[in-house]
Amino acid sequence: MALTGWFLWFILFWVVLLVGLMAIGGFFMFRKFLKALPKNDGKSDLDWEAYYVDNTIHLWNDDQKALLNELVSPVPDLFRPVAKQKIAGKIGQLALEEKATSITRELLIRGYIIATPKRDHKFLRKKLAEMEIDVSPFNKFFQESETRKKAQ
Repeated sequence: MALTGWFLWFILFWVVLLVGLMAIGGFFMFRKFLKALPKNDGKSDLDWEAYYVDNTIHLWNDDQKALLNELVSPVPDLFRPVAKQKIAGKIGQLALEEKATSITRELLIRGYIIATPKRDHKFLRKKLAEMEIDVSPFNKFFQESETRKKAQ
């Protein structure tokens, strides 16, 4: 029984599709695995994110939580919880370093800028414009974020 015609092409397409999808899934699983590995200090990136969020949860008020939810709304639903955790972790880190008494709008937006890659900044600028929040005070953080990413 030799495979010929359309069935052969269907099987070949199916094999290529499955291998491609498994490769993509494996890539993202490997990235998550790398984030879970402990660093020199004994804690992983995920551990530090949880630490900063847990130690600053009392600094968040309802308005700031709503603002964070609004800012991450352009992120696809599937990735939104992970993005919120990463961004909240960076905001918490900044709050602890600065000994902030509460999470302010300025601190939240600055942490968001630092926590996200440059390619996401255009979505943030657009969202801030929709919310009628002036972006000009944050331009230096956008520029610092770009130079920091280039240096790494």
